[in-house]
Amino acid sequence: MTVTGMLLARVEVDGALCDVRIRGTHVTEVGVRLRSQAGEEVHDARGGALLPGLHDHHIHLLALAARAGSVDCGPPSITSLDSLAAALRSAGRDLPPGGWLRGTGYAESVAGLPDRHLLDRLVPDRPVRIQHRGGALWILNSRALHAVAPALDDSSDVERDAAGAPTGRLWRYDARLRPALPTAPPDLGPVGARLASYGITGVTDATPDLDTGALKLLHDASASGAIPQSLHLMGADGGDAPHKIHLRDHDLPALEALTVRIAAAHAAGRPVAVHCVTRESLILTLVALQEAGPHPGDRVEHAAVVPPEVYPLLAEYGVRVVTQPTLLTTRGDDYLRDVEPADRAHLYPYASLLAHGIPVAASSDAPYGDPDPWASIAAASTRSTPSGRVVSPAERVPARVALEGFLSPPDEPGGRVRRVTPGLRADLCLLSVPLAEALAGPTAGHVALVLRNGRVIHPR
Repeated sequence: MTVTGMLLARVEVDGALCDVRIRGTHVTEVGVRLRSQAGEEVHDARGGALLPGLHDHHIHLLALAARAGSVDCGPPSITSLDSLAAALRSAGRDLPPGGWLRGTGYAESVAGLPDRHLLDRLVPDRPVRIQHRGGALWILNSRALHAVAPALDDSSDVERDAAGAPTGRLWRYDARLRPALPTAPPDLGPVGARLASYGITGVTDATPDLDTGALKLLHDASASGAIPQSLHLMGADGGDAPHKIHLRDHDLPALEALTVRIAAAHAAGRPVAVHCVTRESLILTLVALQEAGPHPGDRVEHAAVVPPEVYPLLAEYGVRVVTQPTLLTTRGDDYLRDVEPADRAHLYPYASLLAHGIPVAASSDAPYGDPDPWASIAAASTRSTPSGRVVSPAERVPARVALEGFLSPPDEPGGRVRRVTPGLRADLCLLSVPLAEALAGPTAGHVALVLRNGRVIHPR
């Protein structure tokens, strides 16, 4: 539905009741008791809050789309080897002979770290590949390994046993594995519609090093409207998003190599977004930034462990942090069990970073985290694990603070908050209730109407 003129009547904007006029792609007027004009559609919001559209600052669109056709292989639905076997075999019954099984979300708490031999025992008659919930590891059974053999290189990313045979564990292998897989491109339409239903009008895809095929899928989905959100791609050359650098914690680069890569991105006019989930990777990044010189917009993705002694450096270099609160609500018990004791008090900080003047924005990291921004907002304010424990209560922030991260611009996560004022592009999220009520119990169920460039994208 194309909206050439709309009057949103009785909306709450910044705590006050008013009317908002939209013409074309922009907000043109905000006032009290605005009179409708000829040909203008009038929508009575009945006091619901009107927000700028939310922006997810860290998401993986293709992986999120692919998950729709995948078997859930991790907690809470899968908690043992027997339940994993049952799920895989059940899904296999719906596939043609020889069809591939794709699983996601696996966690070591299910049955340790599998190899091809274990997967062969579970499913011997068809190719199987299962992704670890962190996204860094694919585990293939023997049939799958045989099918993709031409794509296996001699790097340490292909784990091998003492005899030199692949164990089935492939690390950071998505781009190299993709051309060898007999799978159809994922449908991005349901992803775009789902994100719109949450009030999301813009996304930053954080997948590094997107290949030509992946870029075409994303650009085509954007052009067709299958992805109605504004699209910012870290993994593309050039563009308006930071350059993504994914540090592999089991194989960290030399300081000189990382410094050179950061300096090259800065020389091209792009900030960097560095994946840091350990103390070591964060400190390495900060030293490399010191050597290369910081650039406006430099970011740390995740910042899963941040010792207090590095807060002054993050602030000095102007580094922004993009965090994922729902990883605590889904994996917090595992973190508290498996993370080094010295690091547990420093998991996914939020309030402390803000207190040191470091800009922070929440994001989803979907499909590895929950794509619903309202779940992230709730998680940031509770930091509760699945068992009800609270991870570092002092790091909780009010729901309004977490929301403001989603309202910050794509190039300033955790920065200035966009406001509904004349001249704003009409990327808008209308709630069915006042903002205070929505923040008291954050849920996507409060999202009533979403516009992107003045067009209604939810409900469709």
